[in-house]
Amino acid sequence: MIELEIYARGVRDMDKILELDHLLSALPGLRSKVDRNHDLVYLEVDEPVDVSAAQIEAAFRRAGLNPRFVGALPPELAPAG
Repeated sequence: MIELEIYARGVRDMDKILELDHLLSALPGLRSKVDRNHDLVYLEVDEPVDVSAAQIEAAFRRAGLNPRFVGALPPELAPAG
């Protein structure tokens, strides 16, 4: 399992949380938890990884949020090349 932490200013808004939850639930093997007090989203990704950092970022952007990965991005989620 891979754990990620994402800072997303504005994720305290319940409408944004619901939309983001809907978008992230469509990604395979991904679970999320929101810390509304700190604008953080914690993600767990099952291995083998069937999702990319770009897909995660796109879900946040579609929900109207600007995600910032906290810490180093695991190589399993980084784009190939």
